Amino acid sequence: MIIDFHCHAGTGDGLKGPWDTVARLDDYRRRADAAGIVHTVLLPVFQSDYRRGNREVAALVRRDPQRYSGFAMLHTERDRDRINSMVAEAVALGLRGLKIHRHDAPIHRPACEAARRHRLPVLYDPGGDVASLSLLGDEFPDVPFVFAHLGSFADDWGAQRHVIDLIARYPNLFADTSGVRRFDILQEALRRAGSHKLIFGSDGPWTHPALELAKVDLLGLRAAARQRITSDNARMLLGLGSRELAAATNIATGPFANIDPYRRTLVYSPRRSTVRRDWRVRGVTPSRAAASF
Repeated sequence: MIIDFHCHAGTGDGLKGPWDTVARLDDYRRRADAAGIVHTVLLPVFQSDYRRGNREVAALVRRDPQRYSGFAMLHTERDRDRINSMVAEAVALGLRGLKIHRHDAPIHRPACEAARRHRLPVLYDPGGDVASLSLLGDEFPDVPFVFAHLGSFADDWGAQRHVIDLIARYPNLFADTSGVRRFDILQEALRRAGSHKLIFGSDGPWTHPALELAKVDLLGLRAAARQRITSDNARMLLGLGSRELAAATNIATGPFANIDPYRRTLVYSPRRSTVRRDWRVRGVTPSRAAASF
């Protein structure tokens, strides 16, 4: 089972480019099917009212819930006074996470608190602005954050290497592989952070999902590591799957040790997160975990 954690869908109200105009799924669905992708996380495109965009994504998910999950998008400044109501509505609509983009405004405490309250993962595109991302690990260790494009769609090598440092250090920080063009950066992320901290995404529908998946396959992964990157990590964060999967995915013994993805319940373990900030994979330390690709 391959999950694409990053695909845009719906209609925007701008005309600056595809990213705020329209993201159609017809071609994407055909390409994803051919690549063996069976489930996709849909995200609204840029627009002036994300409440409308979130409802549109939720409608797409309702039409085919076996094929799609959806995240709600927030503009952290424009929506500041209605974040709580927007996130509550998103949960009621069945959306499974939040998307925030630095192009709109930087992530902030009220958005993270809403994610914590509703036990939602956050997909954050920092747009290369990565200097303060460690605060997400320090202040919200019980909220999972996934950094899109390893932190920079613009190939900011320094920003991406900084994100690798962070996802290797903090149990609740992850990165997706979408749009990462420097292959050596993907190799470094795998070597230093491990397959349990990377999540496959395509940034569709404008990028070809099979091309994005080919980058993952070219890493020369063992079967278990490939499954973590292309399926298990996403299923854990989305709350999809069976209890048998939980025993096979080598989830952290940090603050996510008590995660029950099948009831969408995240129970924070403060003693674990404050005593140790590393992940344990099969009882080994991060330095050895990297060797268990």
